[in-house]
Amino acid sequence: MNILVTGSAGFIGFYVAQALLKQGHSVVGIDNLNDYYDVSLKQARLDFLQQFCEENNFQDKYQFIKMDIADRKAMHALFAKNEFDRVIHLAAQAGVRYSIQNPNAYVDSNLIGFVNVLEGCRQQKTTHLVYASSSSVYGMNNKVPFSTGDRVDYPISLYAATKKSNELMAHTYSHLYNIPTTGLRFFTVYGPWGRPDMAYFSFTQKIMNGETIDVFNHGQMQRDFTYIDDIVEGIVRVMDKIPARQASEFSTAEAPYKIYNIGNNQPITLERFINAIEDAVGKKAVRNNLPMQAGDVPRTYADVSELMADVDFKPTTEIEIGINLFVDWYQSNA
Repeated sequence: MNILVTGSAGFIGFYVAQALLKQGHSVVGIDNLNDYYDVSLKQARLDFLQQFCEENNFQDKYQFIKMDIADRKAMHALFAKNEFDRVIHLAAQAGVRYSIQNPNAYVDSNLIGFVNVLEGCRQQKTTHLVYASSSSVYGMNNKVPFSTGDRVDYPISLYAATKKSNELMAHTYSHLYNIPTTGLRFFTVYGPWGRPDMAYFSFTQKIMNGETIDVFNHGQMQRDFTYIDDIVEGIVRVMDKIPARQASEFSTAEAPYKIYNIGNNQPITLERFINAIEDAVGKKAVRNNLPMQAGDVPRTYADVSELMADVDFKPTTEIEIGINLFVDWYQSNA
């Protein structure tokens, strides 16, 4: 198939592009290479992907285009020029805390950009749009594990609100234009080539350098950390599980629309997470214990029963294994 991957210089998109190429698909990757975090890391991913293509004779199967999904004309031209069998939409302005500082970046990328993707799919009658949502849509829900059937009407960050908006917009286009859409609520993705704004990245760097790390909620927050390979496997499997047109239990509005959680189904404390980094690095952390930060949630916990039922998959990588793999990569690339 010919597949569009938005955010292909990003952490998840970079891995997804490789997985699709290995399966024999053709991939068009787009990314605006913004400076939310170090652009050199994004360029290094693109360079690695280019080398990967050369080593495996995939040069004619991969094309990268620098493009901003918020650019309506460019996105319209992209869809007019190409016939995509699938669209995997991973481009977004990421980060919960940054959304408090710079809300307009989230409006441009996560709202306007997402509409442009939906319009492209409508223009081309795309057979399946798979897009990244987030566990942040669950906010401070009391019920655990978080189920896709739970209400998610109370986001506590603009980032979360934009991801919930994406799900609503996707349902509208699925209902009105019969475009199959599947949203994936990712739970704290980590691994080699990851985002340097994530805690595991900065913790590793600071522990190695003997610097103090800020530990929010005194290390008692719980996260359903999910290793990158598990996320990619989930995306690739879901890509071919095209949702049927159906109504939900809450509405008579039919749409080929689905939401899945992709999480490890095993939340761990921040304390255990830090311990795993300490063991991998071989050095103890110097800690500055702090209260909870605004926009953070105390716990995330994914119910992945629907993912297991529909595509026979659930993430399984233990945190100690995943962190060891990350630290090995980090020490080789620092």
